[in-house]
Amino acid sequence: MTYPSRRNDREPRAKKFCRMCADKTDKVDYKDTQILDKFTNDRGKILPRKATGLCAKHQKMIARAIKNARTMALLPFIDASMR
Repeated sequence: MTYPSRRNDREPRAKKFCRMCADKTDKVDYKDTQILDKFTNDRGKILPRKATGLCAKHQKMIARAIKNARTMALLPFIDASMR
């Protein structure tokens, strides 16, 4: 017995692309908390590459900027409701 596939194999998948590569952004500033907040979940954890859609280079830059912002107390380590 064969099972139907979950998606049609004839339809090509949409190609993923890095938003930062498309905008030609080379630098990520740890002081820009509005952008960095988009790459963290509601509990303050850094989102993985699969969720953000970034390339490896930019994911590392975002992660380092978030960690620097946390150290400088610009971003919280955990959400205030979890304390």
